[in-house]
Amino acid sequence: MHRVWEHVENPVVFATPFFLALVTAEAVMLAVEKRRDAARDRWEDGGDSHGRVPAAPTAKTGYSFADTRTSLMMGSGAVVAMLVFKSLTLLLFAAIWTYVALWHIPVTWWSWVLLFVVVDLTWYCNHRFSHRVRIGWAAHQAHHSSEHFNLGTALRQKWNPWSEAIFWLPLPLLGFTPWTIYVAFGFNLIYQFYPHTEYIGRLPRPVEFVLNTPSHHRVHHGSDPEYLDKNYGGILIIWDRIFGTFQQELHTPKYGLTKPVTTHNPFKLEYFEYANVVRDLRSARSFRERLGYVVGPPGWQPDRLRDAQLAATVVAEPADGATPAAAGPA
Repeated sequence: MHRVWEHVENPVVFATPFFLALVTAEAVMLAVEKRRDAARDRWEDGGDSHGRVPAAPTAKTGYSFADTRTSLMMGSGAVVAMLVFKSLTLLLFAAIWTYVALWHIPVTWWSWVLLFVVVDLTWYCNHRFSHRVRIGWAAHQAHHSSEHFNLGTALRQKWNPWSEAIFWLPLPLLGFTPWTIYVAFGFNLIYQFYPHTEYIGRLPRPVEFVLNTPSHHRVHHGSDPEYLDKNYGGILIIWDRIFGTFQQELHTPKYGLTKPVTTHNPFKLEYFEYANVVRDLRSARSFRERLGYVVGPPGWQPDRLRDAQLAATVVAEPADGATPAAAGPA
């Protein structure tokens, strides 16, 4: 049992105290900066923004007590969910690695390097799936539900990590020792903590070209049309450059979902989109519509509903120069 627990252990758990310390430090720094800027505005006319790097956000969203409390609660729940998930999938992956894999890759320095690259690629694929397939988005959208962007937002994790098992499944088949997969993924998540900040502007160009940085990840959390479904990378941004999903930071993003949520209840944030899927399935009139509501992209609608909306728009918006019947004389 002790050896099983050793394999289930997550580096993220050991990094949690450092996460909390950094969240606290960033919150204090932002509060001090806000007070300093407010004092400056009272005594000076205009002025620059304290030498902030161009292209970084000029107005930080900062911290909200209710928002940060929700993120911490969701992070705590995610640790428990990940423990359960890893306990179950470890058994499956161990069986595949033992009885199905044609070879076993030795645990050496080069295999760790290879594994970190492969895990990062599977993260990109799973992350893209989670944005482009509605049932995946139903789980992942919780991470994007905050309209603030700070280190606390990084802790706003999903409680339903089921899709990760699907994308990790080839790894034990390729011969990677199951417990090493979890270790590599844990360090991948640890790296992804730091890009959730507005405090860091653009980094040197070689770094920005290869690695996922705060500038790249601010884009990913933006709900602006030009920022949607961009920059899926975990540690490496090169996957986005290769597969055509990269977007440079052009302006301060508007963070959060395209349809903002109005609750800080973590259970609603985690599961409201699943409820929406069930609602749409009940209204479906065919197998194709049911399939579309589950595996179509977020916002997918059947043709009959799109046509009805288009017709309503045409009626509501008369041609140029025409006078709406309701507005003209009888």
